[in-house]
Amino acid sequence: MTLSFFDQFMSPTYLGIPLIAIALVFPWILYPSPSNRWLNNRLTTLQSWFINRFTQQLLLPLNPGGHKWALILTSLMIFLLSMNLLGLLPYTFTPTTQLSLNMGLAVPFWLATVIIGMRNQPTAALGHLLPEGTPVPLIPVLIIIETISLFIRPLALGVQLTANLTAGHLLIQLIATAAFVLLPMMTTVAILT
Repeated sequence: MTLSFFDQFMSPTYLGIPLIAIALVFPWILYPSPSNRWLNNRLTTLQSWFINRFTQQLLLPLNPGGHKWALILTSLMIFLLSMNLLGLLPYTFTPTTQLSLNMGLAVPFWLATVIIGMRNQPTAALGHLLPEGTPVPLIPVLIIIETISLFIRPLALGVQLTANLTAGHLLIQLIATAAFVLLPMMTTVAILT
């Protein structure tokens, strides 16, 4: 029995080993391993077909210059998809509900986009720090505010994602607990719940 509703979000351990490490390694099983054979087995062929179709759909609206991001975006999407599907299994742990994992993914990707934007298009990247038509006396204040908002963005989005996942899991647990408590008293209401 859990002590509180928020105990489900604690990182579980087994024999002193944190299970988040095992959960983070699990998606690597799903990536196809290269072989030197001419013909692959059905599983490798299906995995390769899925990854190729997924990459095609992901890069369809992008120009050819954005296709160099194909490998990292496809890997990230398959990683997140498998992590969240792993959390649907009973008695398992979803690592994406941890703020540390979300921040560990958000900060490098945010930093990469800011650095690449500053390197490739510095005027456009710096132009986002000042809205068009700003009165001259407000320019220094707005540049400081926009710079602060730029640096706070990964923190805010990571916390928001974690809170949304936590709220969803907490709501499911509350409804399940309510249905379990209502079962002996009001069976019809419990079944509907």
